[in-house]
Amino acid sequence: MSDSIGTSIENSELDNSEDISKSKDAIGIVIGISVTLVTTFVFLVILLWAWSSISGGILGLNPPQALLTWEDEYRDLTGVNSLDGLDGTGVSLCIVDSGIDISHPDLANINLIGWNDVINSVDEPYDDDGHGTAMAGIIVADGGLNGISKNVDLLVAKAIDATGSGTDEGIAEAVDWCVAQDADIISLSLGGGQGLGAGIITTDTLEIAVENAIDSGVYVIAAAGNDGEDDDGDVSSPGSVNDVICVGGITRLGKLWSGSSEGDNNGQLWPPKLPRNDPDKKPEIVAPGHEVPVLIQTGVSGTWWGWSSGTSASTAWVSGGLALFLEEHPEYQRNPDSDSSKVEEIKQLITQNSQMKDGQNQHDDRFGYGMLRIDLLINSVNNSPNNSSNKSPIIKNYSVEPIYESSILDIFQIERRITANVPPDNSANAIE
Repeated sequence: MSDSIGTSIENSELDNSEDISKSKDAIGIVIGISVTLVTTFVFLVILLWAWSSISGGILGLNPPQALLTWEDEYRDLTGVNSLDGLDGTGVSLCIVDSGIDISHPDLANINLIGWNDVINSVDEPYDDDGHGTAMAGIIVADGGLNGISKNVDLLVAKAIDATGSGTDEGIAEAVDWCVAQDADIISLSLGGGQGLGAGIITTDTLEIAVENAIDSGVYVIAAAGNDGEDDDGDVSSPGSVNDVICVGGITRLGKLWSGSSEGDNNGQLWPPKLPRNDPDKKPEIVAPGHEVPVLIQTGVSGTWWGWSSGTSASTAWVSGGLALFLEEHPEYQRNPDSDSSKVEEIKQLITQNSQMKDGQNQHDDRFGYGMLRIDLLINSVNNSPNNSSNKSPIIKNYSVEPIYESSILDIFQIERRITANVPPDNSANAIE
């Protein structure tokens, strides 16, 4: 009997041992599976991060949807989305600013044909302020954001330093270089005080360089200025020069941006200035200038994309739009025999084909001749009875309901000063 009991106890202990062993095996399997799942998840996250880094959009830092929405709204508003098959090909555009950061992923495919560093004489392109990169992106971005005329032959002259300022002489040298490089368009997202005798016989070095460029058939686009809420009474120089296309700013609703500068078109006795007449009343045109999606130079605030408010952005927008016009109508591009006549003709077309605000029927000292409508400008020539090319209009039907979202990153860009030893009102850095 005792032997039977002993055997039973031994068998029970053996069964318990087997159960414990099986339980340990099951726990081990569960732990193993869990570790495998966690390891796989971590590996996939790392792989996704690496892929995103290579593509330039580090895990979730592609342009936020708000920026893409704003960009599309502005493209609708100005008629860019109504154009098909135009990207600036064959047009030479020169940006005079703080440089360009070509390491930006949205600038990998640009056609940069010339670089000149007036400030430091560095051979390779760079941007130690960020403003030039932001303005260039409005025109040639290709990736996260979508530039207006991304295939232009791009020239970049650095004449704004790391503090956001430059001199009349330095910027004038940059303008002269653009002319020598056969630029069709010079984009000047900058401004400062007018020279003595503005509008009569100027004594300002930059204004003289700009006038010479126009006389060579170059279209010069310049900012009206950003002092609209505390206006000094006129647009900035060189936007003040007669045949320059001076640009004010609007919001995504097509309303005047509050900071956009007013033009004084009545003249004055001192300092002497003649009254301005059509088509040279200032500003001539308004374009996107509030919360405009832009590129941010490498390493600023950990992102590649943000937005900017100011007539600097408006200027770049008009420059890119004009490149589309010149691509469609190469007869307006600069050639060895060019003079200011085509510039004057384009300015006349602007007065007739910009979208005026409600109730407006003539030039307005803030809204100009109206909002940029590059589609109307292009087709005004396509449909002209004097146009012998017989091109058909390239307008296509396009309609998008606007969606407005709150801002996610603020780059307040006040106009660039061009008087020596005067610091900029603000920098192009993002606010943390």
